[in-house]
Amino acid sequence: MKAMSVVLLATAGLMLSGPVRANEGLAKAKNCMACHAVDKKLVGPAYKEVAAKYAGKGRDARLVETVMKGGKGNWGEVPMPPNNVTLEEAMLLVAWVMDQK
Repeated sequence: MKAMSVVLLATAGLMLSGPVRANEGLAKAKNCMACHAVDKKLVGPAYKEVAAKYAGKGRDARLVETVMKGGKGNWGEVPMPPNNVTLEEAMLLVAWVMDQK
C-alpha cells in the first residue's frame, strides 16, 4: 500500500509538473517495442488496446507498477516481465501509452 501511495503521489507530481512526455524513442530504448507495437498485437497487446481498455479509469498508478514489476493475467497467459526503468521513466511511458488512442 505504501508503494502504491508513493506511485500515486509521484504520478500526480509528474502530471502537474508540465508537458514533459515520453515518446516512442523511450519505449524503443527500454525494449518495450520488442513485445508491443502501437497499433497491432505482438507478444503483448497493442498500445492502442491498452489505452482503450484503461481510458478514464484512473489506472495510471497501477499501470506504472506493472511496467516496473511486470504483470500476469491481464492480457492472456504470457506474463509481462519486470522492466529496468526508473519510476519517472515508467510514469512517462504510461502517459505516452495512454495517449495512443
